[in-house]
Amino acid sequence: MKIISYNVNGIRAASTKNFFGWLQATNADMVCLQEVKALPIQIPEIIALVEQLGYHHYWFPAEKKGYSGVAILTRIKPNHVEYGCGEEWIDREGRILRADFDDFSLMSLYMPSGSSGDERQVKKYEFMRFFDEYIGELRKEIPNLIVSGDYNICHTSIDIHNPKSNANSSGFLPEEREWMQLFLDNGFIDTFRHFNKDPHHYTWWSYRAGSRGKNLGWRIDYHLVTKPMESRLKNVRILPDAIHSDHCPVLLEMD
Repeated sequence: MKIISYNVNGIRAASTKNFFGWLQATNADMVCLQEVKALPIQIPEIIALVEQLGYHHYWFPAEKKGYSGVAILTRIKPNHVEYGCGEEWIDREGRILRADFDDFSLMSLYMPSGSSGDERQVKKYEFMRFFDEYIGELRKEIPNLIVSGDYNICHTSIDIHNPKSNANSSGFLPEEREWMQLFLDNGFIDTFRHFNKDPHHYTWWSYRAGSRGKNLGWRIDYHLVTKPMESRLKNVRILPDAIHSDHCPVLLEMD
């Protein structure tokens, strides 16, 4: 089974860069999208393409047009789809969508960024505290859980191109990195690091100063899985040659 997570930074913009031709070539079974920035009613041509590729599709957009939003595309029809998490402000921003299958559940997650200022950083910390408790309760019902998406956090110094100069940057703050470590310690596996311990692997690059060409990036997109799923992991690859966004996709292969 192939599962892709991809912050597309606008599904309409990505579709003009042959996103769907690329997606067809991947032959992915399931796709978690973040920052779709569209309501399904706004994108009938894109919905048609998704269906032509054989996907069931589920969208949880933000109330604010052109902002945030997550989606799940899947060739296996889920038993249940959970839209949102029940926390009003988070659900208004379209940040959590979950599909439940026979023996596991898949979540598309888009964690807030704090880079626009102190107010949003405070909301990011609020989200992190809530998400900890939310996932803790969810795992009592669903032990086999995959949480795929844009966490907007670099976990360790090898996950960012210049850790010293970014020590005070949102996304690499000590409190954020500590949260990520505790989240993993509480029973999750960072699937990419499970297979690859090397530096210089990133999933997001600034549009400024030719950062992508120089590979001056951040690894902020993850497939995290609960530990009972460890034996099912086969491979994880970051796909930097897919250029439809300022992020790139991450591919998880599992039984």
